[in-house]
Amino acid sequence: MDSASDRPLLRIGELSRRLGVSDHVLRAWETRYGLLQPVRSPGGFRLYSEADESRIRRMQAYLAEGLSAAEAARAALDGGPGAHPREPAGPAAGGEAFAGLRRALDAFDEPAAQAVLDRLMAELSLPAVLRDVILPYLADLGERWQRGTASIAAEHFASNLIRGRLAGLARGWGSGHGPQALLACPPGELHDIPLMIFGIVLNRNGWRIGYLGPSTPVGELARAAGASHPDLVVLAATVPETLEPLQPELTSLARHVPLALAGAGATPQLARATGARLMAGDPVTEAEQIRWPR
Repeated sequence: MDSASDRPLLRIGELSRRLGVSDHVLRAWETRYGLLQPVRSPGGFRLYSEADESRIRRMQAYLAEGLSAAEAARAALDGGPGAHPREPAGPAAGGEAFAGLRRALDAFDEPAAQAVLDRLMAELSLPAVLRDVILPYLADLGERWQRGTASIAAEHFASNLIRGRLAGLARGWGSGHGPQALLACPPGELHDIPLMIFGIVLNRNGWRIGYLGPSTPVGELARAAGASHPDLVVLAATVPETLEPLQPELTSLARHVPLALAGAGATPQLARATGARLMAGDPVTEAEQIRWPR
């Protein structure tokens, strides 16, 4: 018997955006595992239901716990109490993916790097890819650049390729009816990829995202907040020296909006002094822990 959750609601592009899984991966899962069960619209378009979305989310959860794609699909389709994942496979798979991504990006091999990312998106949940592969890779790249063992060209190539993938995941993140978060980096801060990752995961949890990006003057951030009335404003920096001179402006901003400071540049001392919330964890975990404002 059909239920409301079985009624077709979404085309594949919207389903892809909601889940953080590319449309070609969704089609592969549909073909290989029967995980999606669309119906055709009068115009011939595939339409997917909330039940389809739920099965994909279950599969992502199983993938994150270490199952292979085939095992995760079987467990997601069973959906019963006996379909509990085995113990996680451990760091080997993530380490292999990390090494493959590093080799491809160090070699300036865009097709190979994209292929690694495609495989990761097919086999793991989006938060797992971002937290366990992308963020560690970026940290490693930054350390190598500081030591002089990674060139400026390599850092730019890798950052731009990853930013491009994230931009695709961020498409439409300002739409919807959930609470709104306004995200920015302070003046002089150009490393915004962790902030993008935070916004993508937060959006997957129902938030709308207003993104101002790198090197945003605090006065402009305040004006944008006054115009959009966000439920949360997040300012992220990689070093304390970027945020500390802004303490008076941040204190004033925190009086008018719910302000959070994030990144390695956000210190407990500055958060206390300004009245801001401190986000000390990685951007994926911080985004997952935020609850909708009442």
